[in-house]
Amino acid sequence: MEHKNPLRIVLVAPRNPLNIGAAARAMSNFGCLELRLVNPYEVAFREARSAVKAHKVLEKAKEYSTLGEAVADCGLVVGTTSIGHRALEHPLKRLELGGKLIARKLASAPVALLFGSEKFGLSNADMSHCHWLMRIPTREEHGSMNLGQAVAVCLYEIVRSPDAAKALPETRREARAGDVERITAMLEEILEQSGYVHERVEGSTELKLRRLIRRMKLNAHDAEVWLGILRQIRWKLLS
Repeated sequence: MEHKNPLRIVLVAPRNPLNIGAAARAMSNFGCLELRLVNPYEVAFREARSAVKAHKVLEKAKEYSTLGEAVADCGLVVGTTSIGHRALEHPLKRLELGGKLIARKLASAPVALLFGSEKFGLSNADMSHCHWLMRIPTREEHGSMNLGQAVAVCLYEIVRSPDAAKALPETRREARAGDVERITAMLEEILEQSGYVHERVEGSTELKLRRLIRRMKLNAHDAEVWLGILRQIRWKLLS
């Protein structure tokens, strides 16, 4: 059974079917399946239903005539804005903080995340339904983002886990000391055959090779690969 994410993405007066489809696809990517549209342009919504790999989200999307109805069941309503030159009457949070607050609230209540129309964004009347506003930290000279991209960036910030980045990747078994020493001896032999190593520096070269190869921190698989490579080189030199 699919886990039901209590986050609602609310698009207010969207007009471009490509944007609606891109937003739905981003939602599907991040496991957020409840899309709500307030007064969508009819043609745009109808055409968007064919969006690749987002049909499930679009099939279940709900239409509302007012924003109040679309967010009535939510414990937190957050609007998105690029600010521009308008004066805001709401607390404004950057995405990094806003994403954490939304994720925390989702544990206890549904949350509505609002995105305005492509041309004008959220109106003052739309914002009056919000508890606070959130912005993606874009550069001042080009603050607004494509609707689908903005949805994707916000969802990523909400669902990402900083602890996951700290987890160490799965490591392979380290090469045994005996295998590393065989690589050292074989490489030294090859270097002698090629003329790289001379008798008067043979001892110091061996020490340098031993230290060099150990700094590589080879795993068992890579050690086997190197042994195979060196065997082939040695065979070619001696044949």
